Formats: sequence, structure tokens, C-alpha cells
Amino acid sequence: MGASHAQAYHRLEGFEICGLVARGDSKEVLNKKMGTSYPLYSDYFEALEQTKPDAVCISTYPNTHEEYALKALETGCHIFIEKPLADTVAGSERIVTAAKKVNKKVVVGYILRHHPSWMKFTEIAQGLGKPLVMRMNLNQQSHGRMWDVHRNLMKSLSPIVDCGVHYIDVMCQMTRSKPVRVSAIGARLTDDIPADNYNYGQLQISFEDGSVGWYEAGWGPMISETAFFVKDVFGPKGAASIVAKEAGGAGKSDSVDDHTKTESIKIHYSDIDDQNQFTKPDKWIEMKDEPDHQELCEREQIYFLKAIQENIDLSAHLEDAVNSLKVAFACDESVKTGKMVEL
Repeated sequence: MGASHAQAYHRLEGFEICGLVARGDSKEVLNKKMGTSYPLYSDYFEALEQTKPDAVCISTYPNTHEEYALKALETGCHIFIEKPLADTVAGSERIVTAAKKVNKKVVVGYILRHHPSWMKFTEIAQGLGKPLVMRMNLNQQSHGRMWDVHRNLMKSLSPIVDCGVHYIDVMCQMTRSKPVRVSAIGARLTDDIPADNYNYGQLQISFEDGSVGWYEAGWGPMISETAFFVKDVFGPKGAASIVAKEAGGAGKSDSVDDHTKTESIKIHYSDIDDQNQFTKPDKWIEMKDEPDHQELCEREQIYFLKAIQENIDLSAHLEDAVNSLKVAFACDESVKTGKMVEL
């Protein structure tokens, strides 16, 4: 994600990169890929001190988000930060409080909010009546470099927290209702992760309006990819499903580039006649010109720039980011206690 965002800053007017920071050699690889010679740093705090930036992009592992964000705000920076906002609810709240105190912008990387197909999918869902039933998953049969990434992520968060905040946020947008309780299950399928974590989880959310949502996420070389791409919602008036035949195919479950693809949306209408036969045919919406992953990152950064230049009020944005994290951690609590959690 950091490399994608850096390429967005490199291409977009309004930004000037003053330094790339990474502990490993990815910064050298990125400079070479872009044909640039941006200053390189291995230490974040040293980079802040030497470059004195107006803004920072934090795309590190979640257990560093709070510390890095608070230091950036202390030095007068606006922040774009990858989801989740922090690795604890209290930490995310401290970031929001600090941002308000110094009057700086913080934009959280909810990439699906900038995807026209997902925006359309959410809009369709809102027209299906209430209550809604929402079914989503993103299992990843990860191996090679991606298994290294996932193991590092699981040093601080489970898959249903790290990935789940995206889809919890989508469910909240679809229902426009308050989550009231959650239940979740999880399984630890490998000794390669911390003893108190799990690499497979499934959560269920009940909303105030009677809607219910389900999300499943598993990471690792043992995970099945048979059904890793379920994005489905139905209500009294019918159903809508994202059908990504190519991106949802074999071998794509750990491809970041394919995770945001929709390809097409299938709409089903529940209208029936006196013989209980359907009166409307299913409708297909083909998403032929949808943006790829890099363009989505650029759209996120265009919004970040606009938020700064036009002084956009991000209070609701940050409230949503904190609330989705609260729900995700309640699900994590449910896995670990075996009990339903009231919100």
C-alpha cells in the first residue's frame, strides 16, 4: 500500500515527495521503479526531523500507527493513514483527539469508499428495503511474500479486525443503522503466529433496524480459495451481488490488485405474481471502466489533498473509522471469550 500511495503522490499535482521511509530495501526498489531519486530513510522519526513535511502517509503495520500518527501531528503534519486507524480503540481515539487539538486532517484508507462500483453496490443495497442481510468474505490463500506480510500483521491484529473494518464500514453504510451486538468464531490453524491470535475468523453483526451481516476472513497457505469472493446483500425487495468471474477465480485470493475488482453487479428482484412467478428479469450492471488498484489509491490521495486545501470537516469520517474498529474489536473479544458482545 505504501508503494501504491507513493506512486500516487509522484503522479499527482499538488504533492511533492520529500522522502521515502522503509526498514528494508523496498524504498530503493520503489525509487528504481519510478525512475526517481527521492531521499531515502530507514527511520521514521529521523525522516520527520530532517524533511519537515507538511503531510505524512503511514502505511506501516498497525502496531506502529498510533505512535507514528501522534508524532506526525505533534510536528504539524496532516496524515493519510492506512486502515485500521490504530491497533486499539483507545489508540484510535487518541489520534482523533490529537488531530482536533492541532487542527490537522487525518484521512483513513477506506479504499472501497472511493470505488465507483462499491458506491453503486451500496446505493443498490440501500434500495432493497429493510432489514438487510449482508454476506461478505475475503479469504486469502497466502504464500511466499504475502504469508510473510500476513504473519507480521497477525503480531498485532487478527484477520477479522484488520480486514473486517472495511466490510463493517460497508455494512454500516448500507444499513445506515447502529450495530447493537456481535458474535464471532475463530480458529488458529498454524503455530507460525502468536499464541493468542487466530488466522481464521467469522463475525456476525446485528443492527438496530433488524439487519444482520456476516463477514469471514482467513489468511495462510492452508486456507481454501473455493469461496473467497462473496459480496452479497438481500432485503425484502430483492438481492444484489458482486460477480467478479475473473478476479474471483483460482489463484487470485492473495492478489491485492484483485481484491477491489467488481467486474459486474447482478440485481435480482423479488416481485412475484399470483402464481409466485417472478415478474422482473434479473439485471446485470457491467463495470467495464472501473478503476484499477493504483487508480483507486490516486483517488484516495486526491480526496486527501482536497480535504486539506478545502478544509473539509472529517469528523464523520473519523467517527466512522473509530466505530468500525470498535465493532471489529468487539468481534475479536467474542472469539476469545466465546460470548456474544453487546455494543
